[in-house]
Amino acid sequence: MSKLLRSISITTSLSAEDAVGVLLELERGQTPSSYADAVTRLSTVSVYGEVETRDVATIKRRLREGLRALAADGIDIGPGRIQIKQVPARDWSESWKRHFKPLDLGPRLLVKPTWSRRNPKKGQALVVLDPGLSFGTGQHATTRFCLEQLVALRNPGAGPQSMLDVGTGSGILAIAAVKLGYQPVHAFDFDPDCVRVSNENAGLNGVAEVLTVTHDDITRVPKKSKQRYSVVCANLIYDLLIAERDRLLARVAPGGSLVLAGILESQFGLVRKAFEEAGWRLIQATTDKEWRSGTFMEKGPAARRG
Repeated sequence: MSKLLRSISITTSLSAEDAVGVLLELERGQTPSSYADAVTRLSTVSVYGEVETRDVATIKRRLREGLRALAADGIDIGPGRIQIKQVPARDWSESWKRHFKPLDLGPRLLVKPTWSRRNPKKGQALVVLDPGLSFGTGQHATTRFCLEQLVALRNPGAGPQSMLDVGTGSGILAIAAVKLGYQPVHAFDFDPDCVRVSNENAGLNGVAEVLTVTHDDITRVPKKSKQRYSVVCANLIYDLLIAERDRLLARVAPGGSLVLAGILESQFGLVRKAFEEAGWRLIQATTDKEWRSGTFMEKGPAARRG
């Protein structure tokens, strides 16, 4: 059976836009685009891809189950209307360019798609990344927090700093870390497609010689680690962060930082409690819509709660 290019869209409340975007991204492995209607105060979140007709009903069922789970977590999903429609190929390719803009993270880092003519400022590291079959373009609040923390934690005057990206997705965090001067930088993902795409992105950004993304699973890596890192980033779902807490902590060097993201605000308290029970403290946190992300250290100054 031939596949047809289709749009998969969910109409939801503005406050649930990011959560629904993650739901679509997990379902289809693609970064979504969104359109907010100022009159209705609703957002339509969409992904595009080739879908066989026989799979449409199954996809809708899984998305309905995901929406029910979001609602059970206290998120206002609004109408939660799911639509799957065939679209011309030209509409798909042009839609990305309307929704993905350069992301300026201050004087030290710029993330932009390939079609953008934006040039980095003097001293700005540049990461070039297009939306595609992997998680992470910097547009989502959780990815953006991790990027901001990589910038904030990088201290060129403090000597070498290393970085580990757990569940790298598109490779954006690992690539940004290399560009910011972290060395060595290692990254892995359990999804072979993410590994392939992130290595392609490393080549696109000219860092393939120093960054090779590997195929691995945080639930299966050794509980102890011979190598430990100045910064460990884990942009994962909250229950996985809690379940694999000790594996994550075993990979942070003494005095290092653990950046955790991918957490709904309603779930963050559980994550914080689990890591505080292990002797770590929250030193930086931020909330963006329904998402809350945080950086933890084993020792350090009094926590700064965002």
